[in-house]
Amino acid sequence: MKKLWGGRFDGKNEDWIDAFGASIFFDQALAKQDILGSLAHVKMLVHTKILSQEEGQQIIDGLTIIQQKVANDELDYTVQNEDIHLNIESFLHEEIGPVAGKLHTARSRNDQVATDMHLYLKEKVQDILEKIHDLRKVLVTKAEENIETIMPGYTHLQHAQPISFAHHLLAYYQMLTRDQERLSENLKRIDCSPLGAAALAGTTFPIDREFAAKELGFGSVYANSLDAVSDRDFILEFLSNSSILMMHLSRFCEEIILWCSHEFQFVQLSDTFSTGSSIMPQKKNPDMAELIRGKTGRVYGDLFGLLTVMKGLPLAYNKDFQEDKEGMFDTVETVEKSLTIMSGMIASMQVNQKHMLESTEKDFSNATELADYLANKGIPFREAHEIVGKLVFSCIQKGIYLQDIPLEEYQSIVPTIEEDLYDKLSSYTAVKNRNSLGGTGFAQIEKQIEQAKQHL
Repeated sequence: MKKLWGGRFDGKNEDWIDAFGASIFFDQALAKQDILGSLAHVKMLVHTKILSQEEGQQIIDGLTIIQQKVANDELDYTVQNEDIHLNIESFLHEEIGPVAGKLHTARSRNDQVATDMHLYLKEKVQDILEKIHDLRKVLVTKAEENIETIMPGYTHLQHAQPISFAHHLLAYYQMLTRDQERLSENLKRIDCSPLGAAALAGTTFPIDREFAAKELGFGSVYANSLDAVSDRDFILEFLSNSSILMMHLSRFCEEIILWCSHEFQFVQLSDTFSTGSSIMPQKKNPDMAELIRGKTGRVYGDLFGLLTVMKGLPLAYNKDFQEDKEGMFDTVETVEKSLTIMSGMIASMQVNQKHMLESTEKDFSNATELADYLANKGIPFREAHEIVGKLVFSCIQKGIYLQDIPLEEYQSIVPTIEEDLYDKLSSYTAVKNRNSLGGTGFAQIEKQIEQAKQHL
């Protein structure tokens, strides 16, 4: 089969060389975008009178036929045609004959593939933003159901202070809000058309890049043709944002995995998001959470893979750019599936409210409440901190907790301590009273939920 670029060549590559250099195995995923870009390009060529109306309509009719075949998965791509661009052009030749060759006037595969990827990511990032929005809604709904659900708050994976479970969920809501903001900013760089930059230097044909950009729904065009064909920042930014997003999902999955364990027993996942063991009949494993945690690493790998490809490339286009797509496709698929699973997993998750509360009543997570109580009695906080530390040490030796110490013993240390101390030491009161801005107090959580609902 003669190469569409083969005029300058006399020899023929061996099949395995062709296969090594081909990208059609994966870039066929850009078929829809490639045809959209070609349709906009040919309309621009007609608009600028570079092609006649008749020639343009022939090409548009042929591309429309191929577009339908792509939608119906009826095309057989070939390695000999290397990539999606030459495969589509070859199909067009079969449909309409030699006039198909005029489609590539004032265009290069360099600006063509860049356009395809901008179109692809623009669509996919919008899909991902919708999935993030859905997950944020799930978190707010679950938080609203658990405003007064008390759980231990942790630092160093040690009981620290009691908090509302809703407060914990809303922390992830805030993380995902930042993820949504980052990807929305990313869209500004994605929404820029490289079409018309040609190979690297623009073209002598009187093209209208703004016309083509408008046809494709782009908000702007690249100001520099060298930059247009060599820029992959928009993909790197997407991969970076996706890595941060997956890190957030992974952290949450790690906590869910812990909460499902026999040691915690805070939550129970739906059977839909769990699996069993081939040898241990009692097992119910949080495999979907574990997979999201594991797949986070492959998204990191996609980012570092492209960073490594890019770090030594001179301007403008280099064949190395062929390595920019598989990681992008992989990250899109991984992020989309992970977000969908997270939404379903959290929405169907059962919360063991009773056990969560009990786990805050047999610990010393109320120690700060006692220190704050003493500080309100006029004792300097550092002195109060030392007093409480000694009391905790004494309780551990006796096998009791702060709320078990008799009032007389408290008063022997600080005479101004009163009966109301025991209410202050309860987990419920400790959480309810933390009403500083952004705190875990119920009133503050209600404000957070109301703000989230308005934002959503």
